[in-house]
Amino acid sequence: MNEFDQFVKHQLKAKYYIRYADDFVILSENEKHLQTIITPIQKFLLNELKLELHPHKVSVETLGSGVDFLGWVHFFHHRVLRTTSKKRMLKKIKSNPQEKVLNSYLGLLRHGDTHGLKIKVKNEFLLNLDE
Repeated sequence: MNEFDQFVKHQLKAKYYIRYADDFVILSENEKHLQTIITPIQKFLLNELKLELHPHKVSVETLGSGVDFLGWVHFFHHRVLRTTSKKRMLKKIKSNPQEKVLNSYLGLLRHGDTHGLKIKVKNEFLLNLDE
């Protein structure tokens, strides 16, 4: 993916580019610019790295609506857990309510605005561990 990083920075001149593994976000004040770079990105990924963009995961959004990235929806001053991530987490805790699983997810929840969710998880599942 280093080749892709170099392409985005040097060829597309993206000032605000974030990548983690194969997930990436490009931020710009110019919506038209973002629309025009989708095709060159698709071509580069296909020709150089034999990869394709997921058709349902490419979008141009405003920052006010949040940036959905790595299981979180990021806003200017806070982040919230994506709804599907929250449902998957609760399902996994319910199917395997061990203390180590619970602590792992509570550690994850420390990275966002999840106070209410942490209380729900602790009340619902920590009480069941004692039984």
